[in-house]
Amino acid sequence: MTAPARHAFTVARLDLWIDPVFDAAIQDDAALRLSVLAAAAGDARTAEGLAQARAYHVSAARDEVPRGWQVTPDLLAACPRLLCVSSGGAGYDTIDVAACTQAGVAVVNQAGANAASVAEMTYALLLSLVKRLDESGAALRAGTARSREALMGREIEGRAIGLVGIGEIGRRVARIAQGFGLTVIACDPLLTAEEIRARGAEPVDFDTLLARADILSLHCPLDEATRGLMDAWAFARMKPGALFLSTARGGIHDEDALLAALDSGHLAGAGLDVWRVEPPSPASRLLQHPNVASAFHTGGVTHEGRRKVAAASARQISQMLAGIRPERLLNPYVWPRFLERLAQARAD
Repeated sequence: MTAPARHAFTVARLDLWIDPVFDAAIQDDAALRLSVLAAAAGDARTAEGLAQARAYHVSAARDEVPRGWQVTPDLLAACPRLLCVSSGGAGYDTIDVAACTQAGVAVVNQAGANAASVAEMTYALLLSLVKRLDESGAALRAGTARSREALMGREIEGRAIGLVGIGEIGRRVARIAQGFGLTVIACDPLLTAEEIRARGAEPVDFDTLLARADILSLHCPLDEATRGLMDAWAFARMKPGALFLSTARGGIHDEDALLAALDSGHLAGAGLDVWRVEPPSPASRLLQHPNVASAFHTGGVTHEGRRKVAAASARQISQMLAGIRPERLLNPYVWPRFLERLAQARAD
């Protein structure tokens, strides 16, 4: 390990699990010094450590990070030395990007690093639903399996899958869909129709997507534009017998409205990797519903995905603190001010 530079910048993270490649990469950069702080809420040593940090790597999962350590206006006010923040995933629920921009703090996420993992989870949930894997396994384990026809599933070939968002994850879902013989339609307000076609989908508007999709899958971030997007109206617009999937974020879909659509039989099933509260209560009616395939927000939590995210996070932090613009900068308008603050930090 290279010895730290005389004026090394401190990179802080909480003591939540992270692939060791992150710590190794930060420690191998002579311009950086790693500080691992307790995640326990209200720890005075953590507050002091964050106040001294120039970079902060924070988990993207809001229920893993105490509110006091999420990047809010209050935390930014208490950490005036902070130059940049790195989200430990494609999402950034724990970071107020607008507040960071106002404070001159650059923010990056790791979009694409775990895209393969999440795309694979989308199809794991879908196939679990249509092949009735939970029911079949439970019947075998209970010794109640008597007739294969009683557990008869369905094929997905020839159906239409509708993607809400076709970024790094969505484009992989679209590519995999071709192998299953699925037709792909997509809406994404951030892309032109030509870009959506280039990513393997027919561009449609949101209302058309709801009406045409046999399978609807969410691949968009949780923000003010998407919060509550899948509400009672949206579920009612979906085709009778359609399937709903989300590996995106809890809060984009209304759980009560989804439960009502399943209970009424309007929707045939749902595959959920994300929840309003994570983990959901074991008593949750949605979790216990026989037509729901469930997972504990583990779509991107694979050995490979976590390693890629950790490596990308460390690389982007190193780049920013070296004055190099990173690939996944979420607030590009902050960059000139960030460089001014970086220069001042070097001069201090």
